Amino acid sequence: MEKSSGKKNTAVLISGRGSNLRSLIKYSKTKKSLIKIVLVVSDNFSAKGLDYANKSKINNSFIQYSNRKIFEDRLLKLLKKNNVDLICLAGFMKILSGSFIKKFCKPILNIHPSLLPKYKGLNTHNRAVQNKDKFSGATVHIVNEKLDSGRIILQKKVKILRSDTVRSLEKKVLKIEHKIYPKAIIRLLTSF
Repeated sequence: MEKSSGKKNTAVLISGRGSNLRSLIKYSKTKKSLIKIVLVVSDNFSAKGLDYANKSKINNSFIQYSNRKIFEDRLLKLLKKNNVDLICLAGFMKILSGSFIKKFCKPILNIHPSLLPKYKGLNTHNRAVQNKDKFSGATVHIVNEKLDSGRIILQKKVKILRSDTVRSLEKKVLKIEHKIYPKAIIRLLTSF
């Protein structure tokens, strides 16, 4: 695959509805975009994000996740074949191994729905609401071997109102996720 206009060939990994994928595709089509999305991969055959990738005419693939090593080997082959320079995890619900991260040896970004290092892992909104936190937010970070522990590229916070539920907080945070993921990509790629 040829690289056009110096944009980084990017793969987006998803497991679900693909709302961050949609926002990344939208960004990738703007003049200021530094990425070209060449591949979308999901571990979930019925992920709505795959339909969206199809509609956007982006090469996409489902890889069965019954065994991490087999999944990662297949994924690495696909990434190589598509000449991928950057991976963006967007609601990808599996953890990539340290060995995969070393073999890929290029940046892998993740967007996480909390103000890391607070609330790594799952159920972040639930935990923030239950603990009566005043703020929550989203974090874009580099992926390393430890869960949600890599270098933070960008964070943005939202105020948690007394009236907020887990669902309303999730919607608020998702809105800022869509705004900060492209900004974090720009920050990462212009810092090299």
